[in-house]
Amino acid sequence: MSFLDAKFVQGFIRMANDGWEQGWHERNGGNLSYRVKPKEVEEVKDCMQAGEWEPIGANVPGLAKEYFLVTGSGKYFRNVIINPEDSICMIELDDKGENYRIAWGLVNGGRPTSELPSHLMNHEVKKNQNEKYRVIYHAHTTNIIALTFVLPLKDEVFTRELWEMATECPVVFPDGIGVVPWMVPGGKEIAVATSELMKKYDLAVWAHHGMFAAGEDFDLTFGLMHTAEKSAEILVKMLSMQSNKLQTITPDNFRDLARDFHVTLPERFLYKK
Repeated sequence: MSFLDAKFVQGFIRMANDGWEQGWHERNGGNLSYRVKPKEVEEVKDCMQAGEWEPIGANVPGLAKEYFLVTGSGKYFRNVIINPEDSICMIELDDKGENYRIAWGLVNGGRPTSELPSHLMNHEVKKNQNEKYRVIYHAHTTNIIALTFVLPLKDEVFTRELWEMATECPVVFPDGIGVVPWMVPGGKEIAVATSELMKKYDLAVWAHHGMFAAGEDFDLTFGLMHTAEKSAEILVKMLSMQSNKLQTITPDNFRDLARDFHVTLPERFLYKK
């Protein structure tokens, strides 16, 4: 089997292209990573080589010796489906989770995404919570970014407003959504802040920048991001028509929804306005 024929690689490429087609990845914006299953590593091991070790920029001992498929720094999402060998790579972590090396891809040179510390720190958090979590996705979701200029940068506010805009939102992300204030991207500070939020949520807003999502597979993670961004689009359209809602989903409506759909909605999001 060639590397590109592997099902997990094809899924990765499709998700990257789906994000591009949504308009979330201008130029080299956004990044995607996947924690590869051991059986999947075995499928492509004959295609891999061992590059030079490089520091991750973060310590992730819980991911030691694991492999990740990631987008490249400075690479364009629109090119992933056209030229994956140049746009993405498979990396291997060392036995301490302090360094990585490229095992496949980036054939014309380059490095994994500049957000690698954020991705790996969040992979470690989600793996500790649930071994099934394998995807971390960052996209420049247009309407979410717009809302970070007009809504208070609070978990409770973003969660409640997005829940009210689309009935399925409390079912898709019942734990809510976290908000990270603006920080310089690519550094340890934003990685630490996001990983703290990921202990409570699967979605985090990066103020004036985009969203960060975690999930068990490509479909669930993309669907999570897509649902939140569509709800944000509805809110942006509503606010463009008038600032006040004449009617909306009430806290008691949410409680009824939670009962019928067998989800638990934290009461702190059901505050009285």
